[in-house]
Amino acid sequence: MPGWGASERSPVGRSIHPMNGRIFLSIAGSVLALATRHPASAQTPVPDQPDTRVSGQAAGLVSERIYNAAKPRLLQVRSVLASADRQSSIGSAFMVSADGLAITNYHVVSQFALEPETYRLEYTAADGRKGLLQLLAVDVADDLAVVKVDRPAPEFFDFDPAALAGVLPKGQRLYAMGNPLDLGFTIVDGTNNGLVERSYQQRIHFSGAINPGMSGGPAVTEDGRIVGINVAKQLGSDLVSFLVPAQFAAALLKRAAEAPVPTPASFQAEVGRQLYAWQDGMYHAIAEAGFRDVDSGPYRAPEASAPWFTCWARTNENEVPRPRATDNTTGCNTSTALYVANDLTTGLVLMSHAHLKSVDLNPFQFATFASTTHPAVGIGLFHRKWQAAQECHEDFVQAEPVGEHPPVRVVWCARPYRKFDGLYDVLVQAMTQDRTGEALVSRMNLQAISYDNALGLTRRFLDGIRWKP
Repeated sequence: MPGWGASERSPVGRSIHPMNGRIFLSIAGSVLALATRHPASAQTPVPDQPDTRVSGQAAGLVSERIYNAAKPRLLQVRSVLASADRQSSIGSAFMVSADGLAITNYHVVSQFALEPETYRLEYTAADGRKGLLQLLAVDVADDLAVVKVDRPAPEFFDFDPAALAGVLPKGQRLYAMGNPLDLGFTIVDGTNNGLVERSYQQRIHFSGAINPGMSGGPAVTEDGRIVGINVAKQLGSDLVSFLVPAQFAAALLKRAAEAPVPTPASFQAEVGRQLYAWQDGMYHAIAEAGFRDVDSGPYRAPEASAPWFTCWARTNENEVPRPRATDNTTGCNTSTALYVANDLTTGLVLMSHAHLKSVDLNPFQFATFASTTHPAVGIGLFHRKWQAAQECHEDFVQAEPVGEHPPVRVVWCARPYRKFDGLYDVLVQAMTQDRTGEALVSRMNLQAISYDNALGLTRRFLDGIRWKP
């Protein structure tokens, strides 16, 4: 589900950030750890929860009450280009401890995390006070970060126990806050629609207007407790937004509070370590879920069985003029990806199969049709700052036993990441070679994968290309 990351960048640096999310894990134990470290007496008293049967003017009074209580705990975060002393991106954050710790999104602070010699982090509080931020921890997979302001915070948010325990009621009214488009702090209401389906990573579907600049802001219940963190919205839709579940922020906050203070220069390596761990978990989950057989003409092809793939199909059979060869293509892809930097989003997986069949082409013409409609051109465009050029290898492969598998011509391409050792983008394309007027073209794209994981999935993918009995 691609969408805007709800941070905002300058017109020359604005980017589209795919939505990411995670499998729900109950970490109710973190509530006790946080409560021990930050006793409830240190917080601003939470207003009494009103009757939820409100509408019209009463609903407005609820929003007003929640915002007034939250305002002293809200921050705007700015990544500042040090050489020009001008902002490069903006987002939001919120206080979560008396000693000045705050939560925001990783993508809000990613420029500083990856290039601390070029950027610095600043904040502006709702009352106009400004200062420097210190980055303490990041969670790339869950798009979260912990920062620290340069002063104590007598008022801060608490996490909602039901959200941390994974029992947040679907349909519950929620309120998101932040600073959209640098227009000033605001509050919007919406509905908790539960966790996004068909996603390897977990996100809450929130029917509220989260806009660029609100990234990292809090989403709270009517009693002012944190249930999620603003992260993205769906492009091409109305009021389809996403929150990072609160339990991931609570876990990261606990790790940041217990760990030594990191140096700014250490975060690039930490981002790489987290990317490697994330891909290892995801690609092993794909392998463990296995592959199912799908029929494609006289062939059978492998399709990922993991529930977080979205599948589609297309055909040219009804085109005008009538095609001289048919192309029936099916494909499945993961619907989430990881934001790494303003110019690097990765982690997508795509598998597709095209059954091509001649209508009135001779063998030479059909071969030309197959190679032009589904060329083995490699992985495609890349950003030289983050990735090196691809290297490809092509060969004819015959899987065993021969009686079950057609011979295929395979192109295998890998493109390494420059700053994240051990990660590659990989393309596998196989075209059957058993007929002169019919072929199956199978393709698999893997982003940010280790070499060993890529080889293992490639073997299973090619082994799944078979003749239909």
